[in-house]
Amino acid sequence: MAIRVLQARDGEEIKEALRRLEVDPYGIKIMAPKAGVFLFYLAGVSRFAANILKQEALSCGGDAALPRKALTGKGKKTDCILIASPAQLGRLKEKLLLQPFGLNNLSRELPAVLDNYLKEEFKLDLGRFKLEPGKKPLVMGIINITPDSFSSDGLYGKGAGAAAGRALELCGDGADILDLGGESTRPGVKPVSLKEELKRVIPALKKIARTVKVPVSVDTYKPEVARQALDNGALIINDISGLRDPAMAKVCARYKAAVVVMHMQGRPLSMQKNPVYTSLMTDIIGRLAGSMETAAAAGIDREKIIIDPGIGFGKTVRHNLEILKNLKELKVLGSPILIGTSRKKFIGEILNAETGERLPGTIASCVLAYANGANIFRVHDVKQIKQALKLSSAALNRISYD
Repeated sequence: MAIRVLQARDGEEIKEALRRLEVDPYGIKIMAPKAGVFLFYLAGVSRFAANILKQEALSCGGDAALPRKALTGKGKKTDCILIASPAQLGRLKEKLLLQPFGLNNLSRELPAVLDNYLKEEFKLDLGRFKLEPGKKPLVMGIINITPDSFSSDGLYGKGAGAAAGRALELCGDGADILDLGGESTRPGVKPVSLKEELKRVIPALKKIARTVKVPVSVDTYKPEVARQALDNGALIINDISGLRDPAMAKVCARYKAAVVVMHMQGRPLSMQKNPVYTSLMTDIIGRLAGSMETAAAAGIDREKIIIDPGIGFGKTVRHNLEILKNLKELKVLGSPILIGTSRKKFIGEILNAETGERLPGTIASCVLAYANGANIFRVHDVKQIKQALKLSSAALNRISYD
């Protein structure tokens, strides 16, 4: 007898293992929800609710892990970890509907969170462009119209023609999206004026939008730059501030644009001065959820929101690695995940590599991010990242290599 332990990372891989065994489709439908066990981290739950949750979870075949103080009656609030399969969660949902202390609300929230977490494909309608993040990894090529880019690839002063030429080169390398920026947001940099940013971005954007056959994003946190960019061919606004300025959300909603909302602690000038978090992933998820609520309140279609955890924006090397390791946690928000690690300082610090020597580290970080749920990759080296992700897709059975 040969025995193997099967590694099933998600519900689809569980179903695939059963299909390979030639299990009846009806049997797969019944058994797949029993196979996967999920850990739901619940923060700030009432101690009374946590103890009831544990008893009800046990009665359904699951469990809930509580700190000692919650079991001994100390403190009003606690965190806990609910352990349940989808089938157990379905039974637990019915029991929690009858319970007090907010557990009836939790009975509705948990299935919705799990549905978001299991979502694999998205549709991004950009008018004449229809993208499907998740169906395949999308690569976003970077075009910097700046004199002080950390990656030394800025096209400042070289004219709109040079920017359009770079755009064509990136598209030839396989870029699915282009991201045009006129203000460096590297740590410690001072902001540029509205007038200067418009001078850098708009002429290049006009030329690029007429030249390429992929959607163009503009990297800005200024609503007026966004407005003029959307007037001149941009279809996505990449806002590193996560819609801190309410006017930005209104502009994007008015133009029915897609928006990337990013997590950033502080501002570029000071963000790397000893960034500290009580719980990094909890903070990122909470703030991105707030940005998504701002977007929705302004009228931005939920299907047009992309989230970015902000690698290198108010994070230490250890924080960046923690994000890459736990990136899949962001899936609870139910939106495509964009990751931007390309040539960044944390890669250089780990590998002792200068900016121009960071391609291997960038490839490794993108492949890891892809395996952990990222959908869109903002990079300088499009061709190499595209190849690495294609191979990863084939190995993970996410695309056919035939």
